[in-house]
Amino acid sequence: MVQRNDRNDRPSNYHCGVMTTPTVRRHRVLRAALRVLAGATVGYLVLIVVLRPSTERDWSPDQDHTATAIFSGDTVQIQNVRNARYRSTEDFDVRWEQRSYDLRGLESVWFVVEPFSGWRGPAHTFLSFGFADGQFVAISVEIRKEKGESFSPLRGVLRQFELIYIVGDERDLIGLRANHRRDEVYLYPMRTSRVRMRALFVSMLERANQLAQRPEFYNTLTNTCTSNIVRHINIIAPGRIPFSFKTLLPAHADDLAFDLGLIDTALPREQFRAAHQINDLAELNADSTLFSAAIRSRFATISARGDGG
Repeated sequence: MVQRNDRNDRPSNYHCGVMTTPTVRRHRVLRAALRVLAGATVGYLVLIVVLRPSTERDWSPDQDHTATAIFSGDTVQIQNVRNARYRSTEDFDVRWEQRSYDLRGLESVWFVVEPFSGWRGPAHTFLSFGFADGQFVAISVEIRKEKGESFSPLRGVLRQFELIYIVGDERDLIGLRANHRRDEVYLYPMRTSRVRMRALFVSMLERANQLAQRPEFYNTLTNTCTSNIVRHINIIAPGRIPFSFKTLLPAHADDLAFDLGLIDTALPREQFRAAHQINDLAELNADSTLFSAAIRSRFATISARGDGG
C-alpha cells in the first residue's frame, strides 16, 4: 500500500487552500503595484503641500546672490554677475559684479555641454552670449545649493533644491568645469538670427528676475538646466526643439542640436563633437584676460546668418 503525500501532490498553483491561476496572480501583482503607486503619489502631494521654495537659506557662497537685470532701451544692466577665481573646487574667492551690455551688439550665442558621469547621459548645459565689444557672459541654470549640499538626482525629484540662474564670467563658469572639476567641456556656436539671440538673452534674464522674487524648486525630470534652455527657445520659436530623450540625458543634447541644424558647423556628425572640445585651450589660458577669445581660437568668428534658427 502506497501512502500519498498530500502536500507534495498539491498542484503548483495551490496557495493557502485556494487554487490560483496566472490571471489571479497577475491581478494581485497589479493591485500591489497600484497600492505602491498610490502611496508614492500621496507622499509626493504631501511634499508639494509641506515644502515651499525659499530665497532665504544658508546658501553656498558661490550661490548666495541672485542675478537681476534692469533694461533701459537697448541697454541691460546686470547686478550680481559672478566672477570667481578658483584654486580648487572648494577653495575660491567670489566677486559679484555689476556689468552693462548693449543689446544691439549681441552677435553670437554658444551652447556649452559638460558631461559629468562615467557614462554618457548626465551632463550640465548652459548658454553664453558674445558681444561686438568682445564681452561674453554665460547664463547657467543650476540647483541652488545650501552649504554642504551636493547634487543628487533623487533629491532633485523630491523638492530638495531651489533653482537659480547664475549669470557669470566665462573664466568662472567654463574655467571651473574644465580646469578644476576636470570634466570634458564642449563649446558650440549656435546658428540663429540676431533677433532671436536678443530675444533669448532677454528671456533668460527676465526669468532670472522672476526667480529672484518667486523661487521655484529644481526638478530632475521637468525643471533642469536643459529643460529651461529648451523652454526659452521654444517660446521664441515654437516647436523648434521637439521632445526627445536627449534632453533628459543631456550629454546627448549636442547630438540633438546638430540634427536640428542648431550648431553652426560644416563638420560631419562623426567629427563635430571632438572638434569643439576646449579643455586644452581652457587650461592653457586659465589666467588670461583674453580667456573667451582664446577658447574660441580654433573656430571661425561666428556671425548671424539671415533668419536661421
